[in-house]
Amino acid sequence: MKETFKTVAVFQYSAEALIVKGRLESEEIEVFATDMHTIDTDPLVSNAIGGVKLKVRTEDEEQALQIIQSINEYSMNDEGNPIHCPKCNGEKIILASTIDSFKGLLFFLFGFILFLLPMYQKMKYRCQDCNKEFNIDE
Repeated sequence: MKETFKTVAVFQYSAEALIVKGRLESEEIEVFATDMHTIDTDPLVSNAIGGVKLKVRTEDEEQALQIIQSINEYSMNDEGNPIHCPKCNGEKIILASTIDSFKGLLFFLFGFILFLLPMYQKMKYRCQDCNKEFNIDE
């Protein structure tokens, strides 16, 4: 009998895919990752080949999708509780990089011109509901 597989998730980088793959395997779902080694060899081709694809057997597709949807993509504090926006009290908080000073812009441009990764980059939390940026200690 021929087994068929369904793609349940696609990721730009293999590190993200490995986290979800581990979660699915902990639920005893057999997972196959395709294009992972290609993207690890040359990350710039990720968009061209469609990213790392996680595939499961057809009979495990529904359970795998439920598990993937249960994974919280938003930021949490050290105790595992959701971070709340100080403006609207929303829980859809992401960690985002920002360049909000002349010094940050200067270092970013310097790194960009020399093909280096930015050396000076601040990280702030941003609410996806109201777009407020804040630090965790606010």
